[in-house]
Amino acid sequence: MPGLMLLDTPSLYFRAYYGVPESMTAPDGMPVNAVRGLIDMIATLVRANSPDEIVACMDADWRPAFRVAAIPSYKAHRVATGHEEEIPDTLSPQVPVIEQVLDAVGIARVGVEGYEADDVIGTYATRAPGEVEIVTGDRDLFQLVNDDQPCRVLYTIKGIRNLQVIDEAGVTSRYGIPGRAYADFATLRGDPSDGLPGVPGVGDKTAAALITRFGSLRAILDALDGGVTDGFPAGSRLKLGKARDYLAVAPAVVKVAGDAPLPDVAIARPTGARDPEALVTLADRYGLDGPLNRLLAVLAP
Repeated sequence: MPGLMLLDTPSLYFRAYYGVPESMTAPDGMPVNAVRGLIDMIATLVRANSPDEIVACMDADWRPAFRVAAIPSYKAHRVATGHEEEIPDTLSPQVPVIEQVLDAVGIARVGVEGYEADDVIGTYATRAPGEVEIVTGDRDLFQLVNDDQPCRVLYTIKGIRNLQVIDEAGVTSRYGIPGRAYADFATLRGDPSDGLPGVPGVGDKTAAALITRFGSLRAILDALDGGVTDGFPAGSRLKLGKARDYLAVAPAVVKVAGDAPLPDVAIARPTGARDPEALVTLADRYGLDGPLNRLLAVLAP
């Protein structure tokens, strides 16, 4: 499926960090497991999918102010100090190395101030004229699947070599909802991993039943306001009514932005290193000869 491949880079380097032993170190002993793992992931993805364009999407702001203003608990449990995200001590120093490697190879690396990587992905996906593949371990991005484009998610839950392809049918199969209704479904049930409370007492089954019956969160609320009783699972009308304040603000938090101000950068898949000298320096400094050679080999025409 040639086209545009969008990498949820933070999701991937976290997976690499936990999936590759910390015994993978640079000559000076610095762990480089996340760096090596991510490079090999990208090589595997390019080899298997041959995208025409590829973007490594980044978190310029992992906890954007507009989401926190709407729901203060958003990712609050993951704050280390101030506005900094709590991440492992041995991962933090690897992120700048990852960025340098991507730049030297020539893979577009895009983050937008005030937005998460998800929003960068959402904006590229919305604007893309053709096929899109999103590589992520984050279910939030299921809301972007669209068979008409087509746009699908390559879900890393079982590893980069055993990706689950999520299209509209995949969303329906997993959750019993219409294929493009994931954002409304997630709003109703909530997501503790992101600090989103959801509607108390409304879990997956009730959320799916409501979305399937009414089609959207907006339609559910309109039915609630209009006094409709048919189609509401027992007790759900009362639960929804008590959660109206949450439901008024949550969609703007859950919905992936499609209007982030993307920079004007070349996103064509590179066919060789953009900066060979810098890449050699990085390979020597961090002991990356093997993974970089594998990546360059699959990028070559």
